[in-house]
Amino acid sequence: MQTQPHWDDPALTLLARQLRDAHRAVAPLPAEERQRLIRHLLAITDLAKRDTGLAARRLEAFLADFQETPDVG
Repeated sequence: MQTQPHWDDPALTLLARQLRDAHRAVAPLPAEERQRLIRHLLAITDLAKRDTGLAARRLEAFLADFQETPDVG
């Protein structure tokens, strides 16, 4: 059973910063692409409420895909 996170949890702080940075990275994109990517980031954010480890792995995969796409990242 997973325990409730502490406010000073370094892993949660890192995840929050990475999510913030990911949102900033997609902000300048064209509206249609931006909306699709933001929905994905919101799903990861929601997942973080239940499983921070899985959310971190999904965000890592999202960022890798985002950076590999030549016309997006």
